[in-house]
Amino acid sequence: MAKHNEEQLPIGSAEDVEYSEELADRDDQVAQQRAEAADRRAVADERE
Repeated sequence: MAKHNEEQLPIGSAEDVEYSEELADRDDQVAQQRAEAADRRAVADERE
């Protein structure tokens, strides 16, 4: 049965999405902050 469920899951991909500060709620703002922090960590790791 698990195999059947896996077949129904969408395939993930990196997609560009437009972020609007005016339309963002608190969850969006927190997600944006987390994404920016992750980007900073990734850049720092590349420099090492």
